[in-house]
Amino acid sequence: MSQDDPLGSEVVLADLAARFASLTRALLGVTSVAEALERVVLAARESVPPANLVSVTLRSPDGAFHTPVETDPLATELDQLQYEFGEGACVEAARPDGPAMALSTELAADPRWPRFGTGAAERGFHSLLSTALLPDVQAPRLSGALNVYSRRPEAFTPRDRDVLLLFGTHASLALARTEAVTRSELEAEQLRQAVNSRDVIGQAKGILMAKRRLSAAEAFDVLRRTSQDNNIKLRDLAETLTKNPDSL
Repeated sequence: MSQDDPLGSEVVLADLAARFASLTRALLGVTSVAEALERVVLAARESVPPANLVSVTLRSPDGAFHTPVETDPLATELDQLQYEFGEGACVEAARPDGPAMALSTELAADPRWPRFGTGAAERGFHSLLSTALLPDVQAPRLSGALNVYSRRPEAFTPRDRDVLLLFGTHASLALARTEAVTRSELEAEQLRQAVNSRDVIGQAKGILMAKRRLSAAEAFDVLRRTSQDNNIKLRDLAETLTKNPDSL
C-alpha cells in the first residue's frame, strides 16, 4: 500500500487494530499457555504479510530450547536446527540477555549463523525475524521468542517489525497471565514432550553415528532428509530407529 494513499493506510491500520483487539479479547479467555500461544502465532501469520511460518521458542530454566507451538511442522524443524547448532535469531532472542529483536534478511549469506543459515536456505527460507518474549525474565521463569520465517529475501519491512513487537508483547502478557494457572501443565506436558523428543532424537543420532561413523551434524541431516522424503515426523522416525536400529 503506497504511503501516498492515506485512505488506504487508514484501512490497513484499522484492520490491524481490529486484529489486536480481537486477539486481546481472546487471550483474556484462555486458561492454558498452549492455547494462548496458538492464538498468537496464528494471528501473527495473518498480520505479517511475508510470513510463511510462525513459531514460538521457549527456553526452560535449565537452558534447553523447545518449540511448543507452530503454524507448520517445518517451523519446528527450522527451530530445531538453531537449537542443534546453537545459532540463529530465535536462539539469540530467546536468551534472557539476548536482543529484543533479531533479524536476518538473507540467511544463506548471513555470517553470524553459517550452519543454520545454510540449512534454512536449503529448505527454501531466506528471511527470519524473531522478537523476545519476557525479555526482563528472571530465573526460574521461562524466556522465549516469537519467530517468523519467510521464503523471500529482504522480506520484512519496518512495519512488519513493529507489528511483530506488538505480537511479542501480547504473547509475553499471555504467558505471564497464564503462568500461575498452567505452569504445572507446561512443565509436565510440553516440557516433558520436548525433553522426550530431544532424548529420542539424540538416541537415534547416536545409533547412526555408531553404525555409519557419522558426525552429530551428519547424523541429524540423515534423519532430517529421511523424515522429509518419507513425510514422517522427525520424532516418529527417531522412535522407529531406536526400536529397530536396522530400519534406516
